[in-house]
Amino acid sequence: MQAAELLVECLEREGVEHVFGLPGEETEDLLFALRDSTVDFVPCRHEQGAAFMANVHGRLTGEAGVCLSTLGPGATNLMTGVADANLDKAPVVALSAQGGLERLHKESHQALDIVGMFEPITKWNTRISDPEIVHESVRKAFKLAEHEKPGATHLELPEDVAAEETDAAPLSTGSVRRPDPDVQSVERVLDLLDGAEHPLVIAGNGAVRTRAARELRSFVAEADVPVVSTYMGKGAVSDADPHSLMTLDSGDDAEASAAIESADLVLTVGYDIAEHDPAGWNPSAETTIVHVDSEPAEVYEHYNPDIEVVADPGATLRALTSACSDIDAAYDDAWYADLRDDIASDVSERGSGDDDVTVRAALPSLRDALADDDVLVSDVGNHKMAIAQNYPTYEPNTCIISNGLASMGIAVPGALAADLAVDESVVAVTGDGGFLMNAAELETANRLGCGFTVVLFVDDDYGLISEKQEADRGEHFGTELDNPEFGAFCESFGVEHYRPEGWDAIDEAFADATGSDDLSVVEVRLD
Repeated sequence: MQAAELLVECLEREGVEHVFGLPGEETEDLLFALRDSTVDFVPCRHEQGAAFMANVHGRLTGEAGVCLSTLGPGATNLMTGVADANLDKAPVVALSAQGGLERLHKESHQALDIVGMFEPITKWNTRISDPEIVHESVRKAFKLAEHEKPGATHLELPEDVAAEETDAAPLSTGSVRRPDPDVQSVERVLDLLDGAEHPLVIAGNGAVRTRAARELRSFVAEADVPVVSTYMGKGAVSDADPHSLMTLDSGDDAEASAAIESADLVLTVGYDIAEHDPAGWNPSAETTIVHVDSEPAEVYEHYNPDIEVVADPGATLRALTSACSDIDAAYDDAWYADLRDDIASDVSERGSGDDDVTVRAALPSLRDALADDDVLVSDVGNHKMAIAQNYPTYEPNTCIISNGLASMGIAVPGALAADLAVDESVVAVTGDGGFLMNAAELETANRLGCGFTVVLFVDDDYGLISEKQEADRGEHFGTELDNPEFGAFCESFGVEHYRPEGWDAIDEAFADATGSDDLSVVEVRLD
């Protein structure tokens, strides 16, 4: 068989259902091999959108999403979504074409050092320079992408190698078990818990990514400690739980930050410092910290843990939970209960009457329209900050936020991937800036028969940047936008369009759109 056919058989062995990408001359053999396989090739409108689709698929399923580009500009377009996946610890395998090996030693049409470009934004990447190494390369790419901590890997397949013959066969797949914690480390953590008066948990990305949420919920209930999530850890513990203080910046008066400041012991679970700078919650670098994760903590003055339990986070939490009855600590919730009440009251305040239309005031209405396990994919901008701080999340991996690279344009392609990956309703929340970056993927979604809702907040501005400029200088520049007539825009894509005016109409539009199986856009003009 051809090397390209072997690569596709390897994808089948890995359980891949979709490859998101764009065709190119140099991917011809690979595309026709996909045509004759069980893997669906999804032609997208931009390689960045394809990479975002693979990214969100990986975050939701724990299985590597796959994206494909041709060489040159196709590969450079792929890079933002791949870098985003790597920083957000989403398993992704990126495939790119390359010109024939015989021309790579010299200046050549569209030829770039793609492997060199992808090196700093992936866990591992390589050129498949021989058809006899296809099976090993694919297995390694998936194994490294999916193993904790997950991330992006990349394979380059030159067009002449793709056409060569090989007798190799796909390698069998298997999982790698993460280690259990050592007894001494658990006992040291229990000693700190026994001596603490105000312990607190910070739940990070790894708390939802490693499926550790169930164990974290058991630990929080048994130890009776409050929990604050990072933006990417939302839903690890339900925000309906009285122990939840939502996210690090939640509360009109920074109640969540106040709780962390009052804590005398902080246990971080699956936390990466790229999620939220520890200088913001540990400015004096004096907080006693226990780091629970699958990898050691990054070296940083403001995050220098007293104890690091480097093991499977779920197994560590299970060990701590089973031993909690052996310690004498009985924590009084009075130190954080009022803060919890203030946060819960704040996030439930909805817009009504003559209130200005803002993202913050619209979120309770959107939350009411969705079930606990429905999935929201947030773009980056002012609305992301409101969602991160004020959108109650009840289940793991039901609020997808790009936070490591914080890439605009992820919401629409991400929602498409989510709709293919889960049975629940899916909502993309975006602003007019991020929406038009990858709005063409609405055509892809329509072609595939996807049904999800896009909530489009419109202010004719890059609002988050304006806000920061206003705070720094009292004025803003270079941020204002002109937009198309979104109703006509949606009609041209065959997409249902709503433009509600007033709070009652907004409530009704959210309920109608999210309750439908149709692809729709709800345009909300902001005051």
